Amino acid sequence: MGQRQLRVTADEIIRVLRSIGFIKIDQSGSHQKWRHPSTRKQTIIPYHSGDIIRPKTFKKILEGAGLSVDDFIKIRMKK
Repeated sequence: MGQRQLRVTADEIIRVLRSIGFIKIDQSGSHQKWRHPSTRKQTIIPYHSGDIIRPKTFKKILEGAGLSVDDFIKIRMKK
């Protein structure tokens, strides 16, 4: 069975990151840098309003944030 692919936008990712304590610390063009103050984990989000984030980019964002896809889904479902 193939791996499930999520279709998420930068806005959805940002909502999840904010809900677990990440704050935006910088922006260069369309790329936003988000960091968690206590864990110091950091991730970069390419922000293009309404555009779907590509699967590899989504995976890298989650890796930087220290989240699995399942963690992301659980947090998103709570909202």
